[in-house]
This record gives sequence, C-alpha cells and structure tokens, in this order.
Amino acid sequence: MAITSKSVDDIKIPEIVPIISVRNTVFFPHQFIPLAIGRPKSLRLIEHTIREDTVIGVLTQKDGSIDDPSVNDLFQVGTIARILKVIDLPDGSKSAFIQGICRFRIDGFVDKEPFFTAKVSKLNAIYPEDELKVHALATNLKNLFQKASDLAPEITTEHQAMIANLHDPGVISDLIIAFTNIQVEQKQEVLEILDVEKRLNRTTYVFNRYLQALELGKKIQSEVQDEISRGQREMYLRQQMKAIQKELGEFDDASDISELQKRLEETKLPEEVQKVAEKELDRLSRMHPSSAEYTVSRTYLDWILDLPWYIGTNDNLHIRNVSTQLEADHYGLDKVKRRILEYLAVRKLKKDMRGPILCFVGPPGVGKTSLGRSIADALGRKFVRLSLGGVRDEAEIRGHRRTYIGALPGRIVQGIKRAGSNNPVFMLDEIDKVGTDFRGDPSSALLEVLDPEQNHSFSDHYLEMPFDLSKVMFIATANMQDTIIPALRDRMEIIEIPSYIEQEKLEISKKFLIPKQIHEHGLTESDLTISDEALHKVVTSYTREAGVRNLERQIAAICRGVAKEVASGNSDPAHITAEEISRFLGPEKFFSEVAERIDEPGIATGLSWTPVGGDILFIEANKMKGKGRLVLTGHLGDVMKESAQAALSYIRARTEEFNLDPDFSEQLDLHIHVPAGAIPKDGPSAGVTLFAALLSLLTGRRVCNDVAMTGEISLRGKVLPVGGIKEKVLAAHRAGIKKVVLPEKNSADLAEIPETVQKEMEFILVKNMSDVIKHALEKEASSGKNDAGKDWDQKSPVKKEVEEEV
Repeated sequence: MAITSKSVDDIKIPEIVPIISVRNTVFFPHQFIPLAIGRPKSLRLIEHTIREDTVIGVLTQKDGSIDDPSVNDLFQVGTIARILKVIDLPDGSKSAFIQGICRFRIDGFVDKEPFFTAKVSKLNAIYPEDELKVHALATNLKNLFQKASDLAPEITTEHQAMIANLHDPGVISDLIIAFTNIQVEQKQEVLEILDVEKRLNRTTYVFNRYLQALELGKKIQSEVQDEISRGQREMYLRQQMKAIQKELGEFDDASDISELQKRLEETKLPEEVQKVAEKELDRLSRMHPSSAEYTVSRTYLDWILDLPWYIGTNDNLHIRNVSTQLEADHYGLDKVKRRILEYLAVRKLKKDMRGPILCFVGPPGVGKTSLGRSIADALGRKFVRLSLGGVRDEAEIRGHRRTYIGALPGRIVQGIKRAGSNNPVFMLDEIDKVGTDFRGDPSSALLEVLDPEQNHSFSDHYLEMPFDLSKVMFIATANMQDTIIPALRDRMEIIEIPSYIEQEKLEISKKFLIPKQIHEHGLTESDLTISDEALHKVVTSYTREAGVRNLERQIAAICRGVAKEVASGNSDPAHITAEEISRFLGPEKFFSEVAERIDEPGIATGLSWTPVGGDILFIEANKMKGKGRLVLTGHLGDVMKESAQAALSYIRARTEEFNLDPDFSEQLDLHIHVPAGAIPKDGPSAGVTLFAALLSLLTGRRVCNDVAMTGEISLRGKVLPVGGIKEKVLAAHRAGIKKVVLPEKNSADLAEIPETVQKEMEFILVKNMSDVIKHALEKEASSGKNDAGKDWDQKSPVKKEVEEEV
C-alpha cells in the first residue's frame, strides 16, 4: 500500500500548497488514513483541492482543543498528501481518504482565507553511506513491533502484515510510529527528523518505552486476576469454616452476623418485613466482610431493625391539661387550639383514629412553626421538623433506591427513625416553597404521605416495604395556599392563622417576648420593666407587620441597651416609659399618614392583600391639559389596569349625573399612580378605590381621610365581592383607620374579624357606586380651579391602569 521512495521523487510538489490542520494526530508519508472534515475552512479547502486536482499540506495543531487555529497554533513541518476519495456525509461534513507523499516545511503563509495556503519546501530523507547499520536498525524495530502486537489492542493484523512487507528503513520508522498510541509531541519529533539513522534510533527508543509500559500493564493485570482468584477461594473456605463452626456449636457470638441475628430475634417486626430481614441476613452471611456489597446489605438491615415499627408514645388524653398547656405556650389562635382539642376528644373515644393532616396558613411571624412543637408537648408525643423550603428532589421525600452508591431513605423515614416513635408530630415546614425540576416533583411525592387513605402503607424507595404513617400527626405550614398544588391542598385541612391585632401583640409581648429576651440577655425581671404605654408605642410606631418577629427584635434592642447600662455598673432598675423608647430605638419609623396624605381631591385609600398579611395603599390621580390619554403607573398588572379603565368608562357614561363637562375626556389627560412603584400590584379589588380617586379628582370633592375601601366594580355600577377581607380590615386597623367600605356580599366575612376590632371600627356595606359616593366623598367640593379653567365641582376627565393584588 505504501509508495516507494522513487515514486515519491516523481511527484511534483507545487510551490504554494493549501494547508489543512488536524488535531490529536500526526500524519506521516506513505500513510493512508480517512480524514473527517467538518470545519468550514477545511470544507472549502477540500472542494478547492478536488476542483484543482492538487495536493494538500497536512499540519498538526499544537493544541487540539482549538476549533479555529491560527498560524502560530500549527507545527511548521508536516506531510504533503493527495486526496484519493471524498465521501459526503448526511450532516454536511465530509470524509476524505488521503495518502501521505513526503515531508515539507513551511517557508511562509500566503493566505489565511478562505483557507490557509503557504509557500513550502519539500524535505527529502537523508540516507547514510553505511546501509547495513540502517537495515539492522529497521529489522530490530520490526521485531519490536511484532512483539508489541500481542499486547497493544490498537495494532491489528493488517498493520502487522504491512510492516512485514516494507523494506525502506525510513518508511518502516514512519509507519511504526504512526500505528503506535503515543503522544502527539513524540510523533511530531520523529516526523521532523530527516536523517534516517537518527530517525530509526529515536523511534527505537520511543517504541521501547511504549513496549515496556504494555508489558508492565499486562503484569499488573495478571497480578490483579490472581488476587481476585485468591480472594474467591478464601471466601469459599471461610464459608465452609462457618458451616463447620455452626455444626460444632462454635459460632462466634461477637461477629456482625451473630449480633444482627440476636437483634432480629428480639425486635418485633411485621410478618412481611421479618421475611425480608431474614432473607437479607442469610445473604449477608454468605458475603466476605471486605466486599462493597457487604456494607450496603449491613446498612439496609440496620435501617430495618432501627425503625419503630410497633413503638409509639401514649397520648395525653386529658383535654383540660392539654388546653391549659396550649394557652400557656401561645396567646390567641383559638381556632387552632379548638381543632387540636377536637382531635383529642375523638381520639379518646376512638383509639384507632388516623392522624389528621393539618396545614397552618398565615403570614410570617405568627407562630405557625412553634405551634407544632407546642402541640407535640401537649400531646406527649415526639416532635420532628422537616423544612421543605427549596427542596427540589423527589428522592428527598421517597429516598434513593439501593442500587445507587450512598443511597439512604427519604426524609420522612429518617424523621421517624430519629423520633424513635411511629406516632410523632411531624412538622412539614414551608410546604408552599417546594420546588420542581428535572429531578422530580417533591409535592407529588407528598401526595401519598399526606393522604389518610394511602399513608398506612407508605413505600420508601430504599426500604421497598410499606411503613404505616397513619398514626403520625402531620402538620404543614405555609405563607400562602396558591403555590401548593391543588391535589396536595385537597388532602390537607387548611387552618388560616390571621395577623395579630394590636392588643394581641401587647399581650404576647408581656407574656412571652419580654421574659424571653430578658433571659437571653442575662437580665432579671428586677433589672427591666416596660410600661404598657411604651409597648404600645413600640407596636404602633416601630413595627408594621402581621406577626411579631420584628417586635421581638425591637424588644431585644431595648434589652441590649439596658444590659449595656447594667454591665457599666448602673445597678438601678430600668423602667422604660413611652418617652424613653426613642433613647433605645431611635426616632419613630411608622406613623399614621392617612389624614395628611388625603388633603386634596384625587387621592383615595385602598386596602390590599399580600402573602405576608394585609396593607393599605394610596391611589393618586392627577389631570393636565391634553387629548384624553389615560396614564397608569406604579407597576400595575393587567387586571388592575382594566379596573381603572372600567372606572373611567363608568364616569364618562354619567357625565351629566356627576356634573362634568361632556368633552372633558378630549381636553384632559389623566394620570393614575399607585406609590411604592417598585412593588408589583394586581387584582380587581382596587376598582372602588380607583373610581373614588378619579371622581374626586374630576368633581373636586375630597375623599374622606378616615375611610379605606375595597371592592370590584362593574360597568353597570355594581360593587362586587373580593377576597382577603380579614387581612385587609386588620391592616386598616393597624393604620388607625376607623371606617372601611366593603361590598355588601362580603358581609359574612365580618364574622372572622376579632370582636375587639369590630368594636373599634365602622363597616360600611355598599351595593353600587352611588353608595360609595355617598359614604366615601365629602359633600362639598374643595375651592380651586381645574386645569380647564372651571371650578372643581364642574367637569374633568380621568383614565387609569393599576396593578397590585388588593
């Protein structure tokens, strides 16, 4: 297959040759190889070469990872080759079968586009005068190659036959190196040697090192095989020895197998689990302790024997005692406490009752998580908390199969084992924050766990046996229901925990927060007392939240200040009054701004619902001369923008009724803005507030500064019901608002509002827009002129888009 030296000399090499680069290989003269062509430059070069019927120069890249090499990335010595055949591949690339002709050196690159072309010089082999020595070196090299062919898988019988039929020493050296799996740099070094004797010497040295590596690898493989055979024989003999010891009654009581056997006899297991454990123990006894499978099997048996299949705690069924403890641990939360006492009552009457699946939903800081531990203490059960926030892997719930390295049961089974009881209170914290990705959906894996009809036979992937979870009392917590998948939400009993009102925060502070912080800061009750007026100021002027976490931080700040004074030598008891609060907490952070902000027409107070409780928001409207545009700002969603459009359309349809100029929509531009513009806002319940702000702007009648409102509007002037009434009313109460305008159809929701709040507030139920105007807007227009030069009580235009869940 190789061409002779004489035929090489007859091939005419052009002065300028197209250059193709190859990576991770070196191409030698007289070598035939298929070349995969995929890079754009190489494809253009191949097409040119076929068209011009010329030879190409093949150079090796210094770094094979470079996709588009420059001239500096190529070696300067390569091989002239001719293309014998080109095959088009389906993916657009080509495969070219090329034949090496001779060596060449780059004298200088001519062009880089559309492919490399270079001026080259042909390099001829230098043969010494003493041909006998050269032939002797070539013969020795052929013998080494034959020896390596039995050890190297890359050397085929075709390679052996080709080398055996070669006689030119230079060609023998080239092809032996070409067929050998050595580094590219070593191959390039041989390619650049023109003296045939030196080339043979270098090839012999490189090939000898390669042959030694092959022989060493074979020796290592043989030793490993012998070790494996010896290990198998030893294991067989050990098994025989164990059988003989068992027959003679000389079994080693201290061994792992004996220990597991005793534990299996002493542990009460379900019948199905007992069979699996005995089978696994029998399998373990036949394994060698040093094998990897031995550890896996031993760990599996330990998990089976450690789980509390029949071990549980006795419930405290004294309802009065439980009620007293719940009252001592948490203030308020009557609905939750009542549900726990109902569960205990039924449990007392029906012993085999299945555990309830409760879900506490409420804003942060209202005591959802701590309530779970309090329930466990009241019932006399073990408590297990599992945080689900950010969990994205289904295996976190169901575990990994034992075929995986390092497999473990899921967190449910781990929690049961940690509790050592089959009926703990299991707290699934932040269930609304479970994620989903390519590793599975943990929420779906929880469906079986939280279904009373299925969890009596919960199957973990690691155990592969059913475990009874029906006695477990599962309690989930969430800030909002919307992100919990509907199927999972349907399996739980939702108990909403509302925001705390001011009076509740004061009681919680006195009963729980202040004693706790006094203790944590190394103080005593005689060192610090805080008056009720001071606590009231902290609640109203330094915190604005649904829960009490920030309130606890402010109390901690007061305790730190007092601790500093005590540590400095001041032994006088500290009695904190309302006037002294600023000394510890700085200037007031929150104050009622409703009356101050609603000081002119076009401003109205609305109520919004957020995942962390209710809040108030101000809607501002303004007008200017223009062409009737409606501008909506404040990061508003589509639904809220549509509410603004509906409000404006309702006003435009009743210009005569409101004493407005019929052409106001063509003369004025209206701008509606909802402050806190960086916060997204959406929902239909701002419709009433948007209407009030627009009508106030256009008629000049201010909105009453002690009124907040919520409700969806229709184009017919109806006020439709909305959600989140309880949270919104509590937000208005926190802000000091005494009157709230609500849709009449939401009257039933008032039953959920604490009685103390109902006594302090006035609720105005409205059916249509005329009721809103009657109760929300002042009777007389403010003095002043509008943009069109008319009095405030004459006519004006409005338009709007708003976006916040309200």
